[in-house]
This record gives sequence, C-alpha cells and structure tokens, in this order.
Amino acid sequence: MSTARTGSLYVMPLVTAHFTMSLDGFMAGPDQTQETPLGVGGEELHRWMFDEARHPADLAARDHILAPRGAYIMGRNMFGPVRGDWASFEGSEDWRGWWGDEPPYHAPVFVLTHYPHDPIEMEGGTTFHFVGGFDEALARAIEAANGDPVTIAGGASAVRQGLEAGVVDEVMVSHSPMTLGGGESPFAVAGLVAEPVKVETSPFATHVYYRIKRD
Repeated sequence: MSTARTGSLYVMPLVTAHFTMSLDGFMAGPDQTQETPLGVGGEELHRWMFDEARHPADLAARDHILAPRGAYIMGRNMFGPVRGDWASFEGSEDWRGWWGDEPPYHAPVFVLTHYPHDPIEMEGGTTFHFVGGFDEALARAIEAANGDPVTIAGGASAVRQGLEAGVVDEVMVSHSPMTLGGGESPFAVAGLVAEPVKVETSPFATHVYYRIKRD
C-alpha cells in the first residue's frame, strides 16, 4: 500500500512485522540479560539467521528482513535489558542497543517505553526515538517513513499491539523447530485471521509470509 502526504494528512503506508517464533509460540527465551540478549534458548531459536545457516530459504528471509524500510517500531525489551527507570540499570547512560555503533535499521526507530529518554543517533542513519505508546510511535513512524514501509521489529508486545490496532498488513514468521517453555505470544489477539501467501523451509526454520485479513 502506497502513501502520500496531503497537507498535514498521511495515508497509511504498508505496515509489516517479522519475527522468529518457537513451536510453543514464543519469540524469545526467558531471563533476558545483557549476557543473553535473546533469553535462555533464544540464540538457538534464531539459528537460521547466523552464518552457519546458508540455506536459500534462510538467506531469502534474511534479505527480506534487511530490505530498506522507512521507519521501525520496537518494544523496549527489544532495545535492551533495562527494566523500569533508565537510571535503575548500571551503565544505562552508555546503553545504545544490542547492535554496536551501526545498527542494521538505517532509518528512524521508535522505541516504546513509559520512561522518557533523549534520542540516540547512531552511525548509518539509525536514530532511536523513545515514545510513550504505540499510537504515538505509529503516527511518528508513518510521518518519518514518507511513504515507505513501516516495520514492527519486535518484541511480542509491540507486534501484538500492532495486530490489535488492526494496522498490520503483512507478517513474516520464521517458525523454529524447538520449544522455549515460556515467554510472551505475539498472537494473543482475538479474531485474528492470516492468509499464508508464501512458505519456504530449511532445516533451521519454516518461513511463512502471511497477509493479515480484515473484514
């Protein structure tokens, strides 16, 4: 879906989401820490993304994720291990995300948090902006994207809020053949109907590209 600006009004662009999910329906392992950013078992869950996974289906899914977007939305847990007030985390003044000096987004990223934080500008065009709720994040992401797709990069709560709001058009889910035993589900949304439009498989994951159906 394309978008254009007319005066101060923005037409909704394509809104997508992508994530990896375990057999029992979770996106990351329990007990996320600075040392285990994906939680216990989370690195194995995302094995299809790593260098040893060179299957064409995995490479295509990775290319899909890394394709340019106009803006991103992510949850605070996706940004880092800090819980509560930023000052409660030792070293929080230096925390700039999990991805090093040049994150893979190369676009504005709007981080959902109840705790104010100044924007963080990174190399490569990524700037993290911290906003108080999903509606604000979506509005700002649409404006920043200037017609290009907006992607909800995770975690589970951010994806679920997008689905509950009825704004997500497409979802790519990489189903990993393992269980985590606990976590948070992005699909705890009543009445959601999705149509699979493409499926690609590898030994590490089954990548399903869904179109979200609306009434």
